Amino acid sequence: MKIVFLIHNAYGIGGTIRSTLNLSTALAAGHDVEVVSVHRVADEPQLSYDARVPLTSLIDMREDSPTYEGEHELTKLPNTMFPDKGVDFGRLRYTALHDERIAGFLGRTDADVVIATRPILNGYLARYGQRRCLRIGQEHLSLDAHSDQLRTDQNTALRDLDAFVTVSEADARQYRTALPGIGTTILAIPNGVPRPEVEPSSLDSRVIVSAGRLVAVKRYDRLINAFAAVAADYPDWTLRLYGRGPERPKLRRLIDELGLYDRVFLMGAVSPIETEWAKGAVAAVASDMESFGMTIVEAMHCGVPVIATDCPHGPAEIISHGQDGLLVPLAKDEPIPGAGVYADALRSLMSDETLRRKLGAGALAKASSFAPDVIGRRYEELFTTLSRERAPGRAGDRDRERAPKAERPGLLRRMRAALRGDDGAASASGAKSGTPGAAETTPRHLAFARSSAIGDVRIRLTADAPPAGPLDFVARLRRDPQRREVRVPLPETETGAGDGSVNVTLQHSEHTLPEGRWDCYVAPRGSNTRTRLTAALTEQARLIGQPPVRNADGIAAWVPYTTTDGFLALRTWQRPAHAEVTRIAITHDAATITARVLAPTGLPLTEATVHAAAREDAAHDFAVPVTPLGDDLFTFTLPYAEALQRRTVEHDLWDLTVRTADQPPVPLGRITGDLVDRKKTDYVPPALHEHPTRGTTRIKPFFTVTNNVALSARDEAAEGE
Repeated sequence: MKIVFLIHNAYGIGGTIRSTLNLSTALAAGHDVEVVSVHRVADEPQLSYDARVPLTSLIDMREDSPTYEGEHELTKLPNTMFPDKGVDFGRLRYTALHDERIAGFLGRTDADVVIATRPILNGYLARYGQRRCLRIGQEHLSLDAHSDQLRTDQNTALRDLDAFVTVSEADARQYRTALPGIGTTILAIPNGVPRPEVEPSSLDSRVIVSAGRLVAVKRYDRLINAFAAVAADYPDWTLRLYGRGPERPKLRRLIDELGLYDRVFLMGAVSPIETEWAKGAVAAVASDMESFGMTIVEAMHCGVPVIATDCPHGPAEIISHGQDGLLVPLAKDEPIPGAGVYADALRSLMSDETLRRKLGAGALAKASSFAPDVIGRRYEELFTTLSRERAPGRAGDRDRERAPKAERPGLLRRMRAALRGDDGAASASGAKSGTPGAAETTPRHLAFARSSAIGDVRIRLTADAPPAGPLDFVARLRRDPQRREVRVPLPETETGAGDGSVNVTLQHSEHTLPEGRWDCYVAPRGSNTRTRLTAALTEQARLIGQPPVRNADGIAAWVPYTTTDGFLALRTWQRPAHAEVTRIAITHDAATITARVLAPTGLPLTEATVHAAAREDAAHDFAVPVTPLGDDLFTFTLPYAEALQRRTVEHDLWDLTVRTADQPPVPLGRITGDLVDRKKTDYVPPALHEHPTRGTTRIKPFFTVTNNVALSARDEAAEGE
């Protein structure tokens, strides 16, 4: 059987994309499967599709591509499917070009089953799908999530489909109620979520993790307010929010207003997200509505107990309260509805490790019921049932035969003629398609990297076609005039590794890596011909809460990470001594920083100062005393007035180090833990001060590209931070 998925954009990381990838992979075990992306927005997809599943596209939206079609003449005309204002918008809005391309594809495909994954695509499938094939629509949101117009448009189209699949039974019931007497089969099949290769959470990280698009319905404000209610009682716990979206500025303001800037972190979008779920001791979902709750299952697969609002529609169909997670009622009588009861649920798991472990074990067991092969079998059962029950002359087919000509493909020719100002018919350009990676000739070497609790890094390597002969793992220091590198021989075979993988471990006891970024390769032994390692997974969860390593040269920390272009790299720090920042607190007039000395022999803190070295001119340096707190902890206060009176340029910067009378300066920053780039996540809000010559000044501490702390004072009119 040939099965085709029709998807809006296969090149992102959203829930519809992930569920399509998972289901297509599961079905590819026994069928010919293809994913057709209406839009192609990048050379390569962000998620890796199964090699058995070709990915093609209909419209090239890569602005730097010679086949870019964003300015095609038909894009000047609206689509005829759901053209209503407010239904469709943005750069990937649907136009007359979409009418032409999608209708053309559906008319020529030889698929036995076509599955559409978006309301407007369900409409196209209903109108243009061949009657000989099974036409199945999917709902990845819910009936309530759509505008009145889109709901009306899609409900009308559903009558001409063979089946319509929602991801929750509650939503399926709503559709059946809204469409009484419809001949289309309406049923619920949840999304398939594969068990990741990541190591399950240890549940002792004291980190709460939440992930998803930063939009209003996800109610991250509820989660942040609930965390604020318990934060003082659990000072070692933090909250991480993963994702991007329009609510980010609002959430940033809320975090700062609550004084949680050093406890709640906006982490940005991360893919794959499973490595981040595995860092959590608790997973949190605080939505007003969830169509399914894919993130819930993802967290469960990592053994993390989930606290979720008992909202429509998905959470209660996934979580069994008290067995594999907690469901929180949506109380309506609070300033932030549900925040109080949500805070109580957080407190129950933050305070009870035994309960966390009980629910985490239950979560792992529950997640297996959402495995893609299980969900794939339910789709196969649907295909079989529909094929058996199909009969010629369905009412929907007869209705489609009677559809007005203005709604059929011939309209496109008249649109083209209107654009040209004549009655001729312009020929359609061919649909662009492509299979990402098809042009690659060099086999990929995949790396699965995992940090250990003692800071070593274990890397499992696989290859599409391993070269003959002995190989070395090579780590090379980036932008190093000395071209320093580390080579570790790879075993020729790995005992018991059916996939031909080999393992290598970088050990602190054997290697000292100078501070910087190291790119990772494999190379034939004795050769400088290197192949860079593509990162499949980089796991840093075991680093959370662990101190850096003390070695013969001082203090060392290694964090494996995936580069922006998808390769494995290592971020390393090697310092004779280091002061690790544990807390930053700000007022309008000053920043107070607490830190812990990490040094082989300690530092005489009673004699220490923190030196602020001006990058513009050493004459503008200043120093402040430190106050020892015991156990190598100390604190100091940076009065903003000291920096303001030394301002001279648009952006003044001071680097901070700890100084004593008889030792070299000690860097001050954050190198402990799992994060490579603190500058992106550890944000401190600025204070605004008036300067006599520079005007309004934004002043604040910040983390540099080396994860050290510095002080910034810049003109308010200057762009960015």
